[in-house]
Amino acid sequence: MESRLEEIREQQKASWDKFSPGWKKWDDLMMEFLRPVGDSLIEAIDPSGVDVVLDIAAGTGEPGLTIATMLDGGKVVITDLSAEMLEVARGNAERRGIRNIETVACDVCELPFEDNSFDAISCRFGFMFFPDMQLAAQEMFRVLKPGGRFATAVWNVPEKNYWVTAIMSAIQRNMELPAPPPGSPGMFRCAGDGVMTELFARVGFVDILQTEVLGTLNAGTVDRYWTMMTDVAAPIVSALSKADEQLQEKIRSEVFADVHQRYPDGNIVITASSLVLSGVK
Repeated sequence: MESRLEEIREQQKASWDKFSPGWKKWDDLMMEFLRPVGDSLIEAIDPSGVDVVLDIAAGTGEPGLTIATMLDGGKVVITDLSAEMLEVARGNAERRGIRNIETVACDVCELPFEDNSFDAISCRFGFMFFPDMQLAAQEMFRVLKPGGRFATAVWNVPEKNYWVTAIMSAIQRNMELPAPPPGSPGMFRCAGDGVMTELFARVGFVDILQTEVLGTLNAGTVDRYWTMMTDVAAPIVSALSKADEQLQEKIRSEVFADVHQRYPDGNIVITASSLVLSGVK
């Protein structure tokens, strides 16, 4: 991997380590929000029996932990770039009595597994942030057994994901942030037409399918929404850290006003859209 991409990887690792306490704090809310996507990934790879499944960029453990409960004699290898996030995943597994897992802190672009090791692979919301998406897809293809199934999820276009754009739009209105280089990691990097289907076809996957899956963020109040997002969303926190206290408060006020206008009854329930892709080696 070239040095620029290695630098991005190390920055991401430090960021996910830093935000792991926030993800632990909000795990119940976030996992409820992301469950429809996890269910779609599980349906696509159809794990059972003695399957050995790889869950990449699993964060606090899903959908890998749920997959593990569906196996009889099989196991799930849960990976993430952040060892701190995997510590949260192990705690979640222990609380649920799930023992047929192992966790491995590693980079998806350099998976520490032999060729043809896994019956299935899942990856929920990782590809947008991988420094080299093609290399990541190649590694997934390499470690998957012939005939094995993969499924991944990425965020759909900004217009369908107000839960992110409510805050990022206010930040962009008030701050001159440098534009990232084309193709840089980011929330909506994978949302373009054909981006992911063409990527997976290039590395050799077949029977590629893409479907839209909706989720619902039941934030409750706008204050709870703001607090949660500023606990878990690294790009938002990074941008706000470059603003002084007065500007931060202005952005916060604009977000509160915008969200209240959209949800005048005060019950903040935001629909989100993702793309789930699946295929076969």
